[in-house]
Amino acid sequence: MRPQIFIHVEELLCPGSHIRVHLGTAGTMSIVLSPYYQHSFTVAAVYTLAYLFIFLLCMTGNGLVCLIVLKNHHMRTVTNLFILNLAISDLLVGIFCIPTTLVDNLITGWPFSNAVCKLSGFVQGVSVCASVFTLVAIAVDRFRCIVYPFKPKLNLLVAKATIGIVWLLAFAIMFPSVIMLEVKQENGHYMVYDDDVNRTSPLYYCYETWPNPEMRKIYTTVLFVHIYLLPLTLIILLYICIGAKLYTTTVLSHAEQPEAGPGVKPTISHRKVKVIKMLILVALLFMLSWLPLWTLMLLTDYARPEGDRLDLLTAYVFPFSHWLAFSNSSVNPIIYGYFNENFRRGFQAACQPQYCIKRTPVH
Repeated sequence: MRPQIFIHVEELLCPGSHIRVHLGTAGTMSIVLSPYYQHSFTVAAVYTLAYLFIFLLCMTGNGLVCLIVLKNHHMRTVTNLFILNLAISDLLVGIFCIPTTLVDNLITGWPFSNAVCKLSGFVQGVSVCASVFTLVAIAVDRFRCIVYPFKPKLNLLVAKATIGIVWLLAFAIMFPSVIMLEVKQENGHYMVYDDDVNRTSPLYYCYETWPNPEMRKIYTTVLFVHIYLLPLTLIILLYICIGAKLYTTTVLSHAEQPEAGPGVKPTISHRKVKVIKMLILVALLFMLSWLPLWTLMLLTDYARPEGDRLDLLTAYVFPFSHWLAFSNSSVNPIIYGYFNENFRRGFQAACQPQYCIKRTPVH
């Protein structure tokens, strides 16, 4: 017969409270009781509205980008195919990651199944990989087009093959994560409903269960280097070369034709320069949006904060960092609409009863 558990609490339960549980005459053990809801109603409402805002923006904006590129044959250029791929990866973030992350930030522990744990983490990782690798492909395409204008340009078939390789690499690099992600019960931790210690349930978390903590650190570092540090460093170098080429071309053009009138067409069109600016901004926002979350993941793996510091990170810093990272999936369509007339007109036409656009492609 199992011994009865007698819990004695002398004061009001607080998040993460340590209490003593007496197991008959067998001795005592220390457990941690945490409230089911992590935040007050006001904080929870702020989180919900913030996440709902980027979710709706992500689904609407990226859905329209997909619709515009797929429905308008003239929009199917190499650059726009890469932009379509970015929109698809952003839609995956919106569908699979934003809702589950919001609930996970509002409720203590992981309230979903093991399958959702694996799917959410895997889709988030794959979509981020696909996004950054696509940004690299865009930068390489623009580099070839601007710096080496006489070399053969990428055709649609090569662009589609590149996109396929992007997703294969993304699946490959995130495969260890989906294997290791698992819902596990946290020993000695329980959730309490409405501060009633008689209403408790075990606490579960969704995390990577590596055999050795050092392996987790190594894998996090590998991901950081391969899907953040190296790709974005390469993107920055490529756009620096593109900027230098644009600058020297403009200077030489003015030097050779000092008296050229307004009707003379520049060597590199203003439209191409505007597209380059748009793509640089997309890459820059991606880098800034994901930097806080990557910093936190490296911090938790290497520094292993505990106690109040860990509570502060999980309750406030991680939710904001996730929101900032996911907001990147929502802002890209706004950038396209601001910089690109074809997308802007496509957004306007999509809001009309009969959606039909025939515009010139992005070069």
